[in-house]
Amino acid sequence: MALIAQRLNRIKPSPTIAVSMKARELQAQGRKVIALSAGEPDFDTIDFVKEAAIEAIRKGQTKYTNVDGTNELKQAIVDKFKRENGLDYKISQVTVGTGGKQILYNALMATLDPGDEVIIPAPYWVSYPDMVLLAEGTPVIVQCPQENDFKLRPEDLEKAITPKTKWIILNSPSNPTGAGYTWDDMKAVTDVLLRHPQVHIMTDDMYEHLVYDDFKFCTPAQVEPKLYDRTLTCNGVSKAYAMTGWRIGYAAGPEPLIKAMGVIQSQSTSNPSSVSQAAAVAALNGSTDYIQERNVAFRERRDLVVSMLNQASGLDCPKPDGAFYVYPSCAGLIGKKTPEGKVIASDTDFATALLEAEGVAVVQGEAFGLSPHFRISYATSTEQLEDACTKIQRFCNSLR
Repeated sequence: MALIAQRLNRIKPSPTIAVSMKARELQAQGRKVIALSAGEPDFDTIDFVKEAAIEAIRKGQTKYTNVDGTNELKQAIVDKFKRENGLDYKISQVTVGTGGKQILYNALMATLDPGDEVIIPAPYWVSYPDMVLLAEGTPVIVQCPQENDFKLRPEDLEKAITPKTKWIILNSPSNPTGAGYTWDDMKAVTDVLLRHPQVHIMTDDMYEHLVYDDFKFCTPAQVEPKLYDRTLTCNGVSKAYAMTGWRIGYAAGPEPLIKAMGVIQSQSTSNPSSVSQAAAVAALNGSTDYIQERNVAFRERRDLVVSMLNQASGLDCPKPDGAFYVYPSCAGLIGKKTPEGKVIASDTDFATALLEAEGVAVVQGEAFGLSPHFRISYATSTEQLEDACTKIQRFCNSLR
């Protein structure tokens, strides 16, 4: 009898592992490697949030809490949704998990039966399709190419919906592209969803506050209140608040769904860290002025990276609305050869050859479901970014 469950055959090892392993090999050989693959801010958690966690420890808030979050944190989340998104929820409609990923996973595990379909616009965050597969659902990938600004068009959504469609996952601003849905973009999508009452909406709003220039964030239930009862609005403190390691994600939605997600969590991890929850209360209730200050640095880095990549032979890098990623096309380099004679046949070949030649680690577009592209995180110092982009220019210019 085989030990490993058959369901694991449905998912593939992360396509990013090969490049990561190669980067570690090069570092072990003494090579300098600039990693532009990290999906987390390089800023530290703000001091008043740290102090709230220390105070919670001193007060003995180190015991189990309610399975899906303390009432204090849930109230802070209710207040946040009202204040920032114009959405009214009760505490009983809120759940807190160990990071945003657990929230999405709990929702899929609680709702998907074999054969249920989940629409996922591509490029997508790498975990969405595999989480659907683990829950025995069927991912339905809808391509959203660069000429569509990496966003889902209403006509493409309409074509993808079937009687088996249970969810659509919407991520704005996006990982990996940084593309954001304007109010009009989102309204066009929600207008389609109004015609299909069997489809529920799962938002991934983790990059809500990381937006630049004149872009204004919006979330589906805010744009179309008639979808309120079909929407799970998911968020967390990881990215904008620079709290990735604290592992706090949250969501609000229909009470029966929230209860079902709580059942899943009660039999898996139980409650998120009590100390992290206290920190999250401080983050959500406190000033967010520092986020805007840090966004100035992120915007400057974005502009630097976009400018330098667009000066590299064969690359085309659009300017994103938010998050801290760019998703340039390397279509202009496909079919070219390195000085050693290796053919660049795919974005994976590009990422591997770039790492070998210049010691710059990026993530190939194949991992996100849309090629030929690659993702760069600009959540690192300006000096590192300038150095890395100079090396990328040199590598691209060396191809023949």
